Amino acid sequence: MTERGIAPTRGLYFEDFEIGDEVVTQGRTITEADVVAFAALSGDWNPLHTDAEYAKTTMFGQRVAHGLLILAIASGLAVRLGFMEETVLAFRELTWKFSRPVVIGDTVRVRATVYQRKAMPRLEGGAVVFDVAVLNQRDEVVEHGQWTVLFKSRPQK
Repeated sequence: MTERGIAPTRGLYFEDFEIGDEVVTQGRTITEADVVAFAALSGDWNPLHTDAEYAKTTMFGQRVAHGLLILAIASGLAVRLGFMEETVLAFRELTWKFSRPVVIGDTVRVRATVYQRKAMPRLEGGAVVFDVAVLNQRDEVVEHGQWTVLFKSRPQK
């Protein structure tokens, strides 16, 4: 990563990350099919997510996407950038807040900034902590927190 964002290189190693590096993903529009598929997969059929008539009576006035669905989509958007290909050892930890509702038709994208690095030679890599924000089409933060990801160290020559 660089201050200009992710280099076109696939599969960055721990040593490639610098504090302050930032990247923004492309957007993805949330569909009704996404919400229904997630409800089926997770078993979370809360009417706030799945019953349009019920949802009209809530403070949101319409169905709201599952917060964990948006987190899962955020993870997928980040992975699609390619910098984690074949170099991630583990997704180790996250702290997360759900700040605003995401509704069907909203488009979300992810902004990730390297916050901290910690070498872990025993694991042949290091932990990179990213400050992550999920933004909607109005540039409002809808979810945010930190992801700690363990990356491989660059192979010794």
